[in-house]
Amino acid sequence: MTTFVDRVELHVAAGNGGHGCASVHREKFKPLGGPDGGNGGRGGDVILTVDQSVTTLLEYHHSPHRKATNGKPGEGGFRAGKEGQDLVLTVPDGTVVLDKAGNVLADLVGHGTSYIAAQGGRGGLGNAALASARRKAPGFALLGEPGDLQDIVLELKTVADVALVGYPSAGKSSLISVLSAAKPKIADYPFTTLVPNLGVVTAGSTVFTIADVPGLIPGASQGKGLGLEFLRHVERCSVLVHVLDTATLESERDPVSDLDIIEEELRQYGGLDNRPRIVVLNKIDVPDGKDLAEMVRPDLEARGYRVFEVSAVAHLGLKELSFALADLVGRARAAKPQEEATRIVIRPKAVDDAGFTVTREEVGGEPLFRVRGEKPERWVRQTDFNNDEAVGYLADRLNRLGVEQQLMKAGARSGDGVAIGPEDNAVVFDWEPTATAGAEMLGRRGEDHRFEGVRPAAQRRRDRQAERDESDADFDDFEPF
Repeated sequence: MTTFVDRVELHVAAGNGGHGCASVHREKFKPLGGPDGGNGGRGGDVILTVDQSVTTLLEYHHSPHRKATNGKPGEGGFRAGKEGQDLVLTVPDGTVVLDKAGNVLADLVGHGTSYIAAQGGRGGLGNAALASARRKAPGFALLGEPGDLQDIVLELKTVADVALVGYPSAGKSSLISVLSAAKPKIADYPFTTLVPNLGVVTAGSTVFTIADVPGLIPGASQGKGLGLEFLRHVERCSVLVHVLDTATLESERDPVSDLDIIEEELRQYGGLDNRPRIVVLNKIDVPDGKDLAEMVRPDLEARGYRVFEVSAVAHLGLKELSFALADLVGRARAAKPQEEATRIVIRPKAVDDAGFTVTREEVGGEPLFRVRGEKPERWVRQTDFNNDEAVGYLADRLNRLGVEQQLMKAGARSGDGVAIGPEDNAVVFDWEPTATAGAEMLGRRGEDHRFEGVRPAAQRRRDRQAERDESDADFDDFEPF
């Protein structure tokens, strides 16, 4: 059974926003109580957060579909809907988030680092929030926006200071077990190590982590063996340690050729040329191994490598090796640029930026004008097209934004098709220029005629006053005999 997974494809869905409520306050002796519909709640986000206690992506391998909760709809009495709960997914330190095309979206390093993988939808406004001086009693509310749907890839790149690389059964697992408190599986057959092992080493005042990477073989950078699956774990390491087997039973192998093959695989993988190297000649407790180490050491030192002869079994040469690694790690940490506090950068939009574009297309020989922009597309998603008042309100908003003016500049004529949104999910309608918004002309709830016009009682009072004024005028014109 798989116990370590370092790459998964995750399907995340944020919560949908709750719909706004269209409600009118009703209470005895209070006619025309006015709109009191509350707003819908925001949908929950899907958030990836680094947790040091998590070491594998196994949980998401078994359950790749994750969804946050939806926001609740608003209610009458100005009651807003409850917000959806955010879904927090913990990932190991060193997790890289990519899209399906392989583009890096986030590199999560450091405990507590977070990334919003899917944004929750906004809640729709209730009719109480939509009321204005012109639209005193809206008979509609805005719909909640759907949450984001994302397909992402999570890759784990081990965060360690030192990486042990080499052929299978070169003694890497034995070496990390004696240098640290790690307890990896150790055996005398190839590919014993199937997952990276991490250990913590203390050398003087320096504490560093060391990673045992599964064995590499020729062709590992092209996917042969296990190497390609775990070469990514070497990328973050500051120091590379070549562990060479001086007591191999294979006659066609020797430490120098093993080193050349592993270096070629690292070169083809790319991005590791600037890492300092140390060569460890392991298994010198074996007589033939000691003799072979003494033979190849001058050749390796002539190439510029620092060479250490060690035995993980007999605990020979380990102290010198650990202090040499601590020195290289200390230098790498000192050379690393100091991290600065995150700066908040505000990039306001230009004042003349309309926030949308209008492009002309040809569909079936007929012109189609496509409107793309954050605001128009969001407004369309929030509109209930079964409600004529809501459609009229949408027309008002688009007109105020300047969409109609831009359509005229683009050459649109009466009856031409207009699409708002992407090709696969657009709202298409026939455009009529200078159309009167329907929300003020419907004559039902949301109409303002009863407030703008003269009510019957007021008209009767005015008629009586006019009659009195006329009577007074006739009396003033009367001349006595």
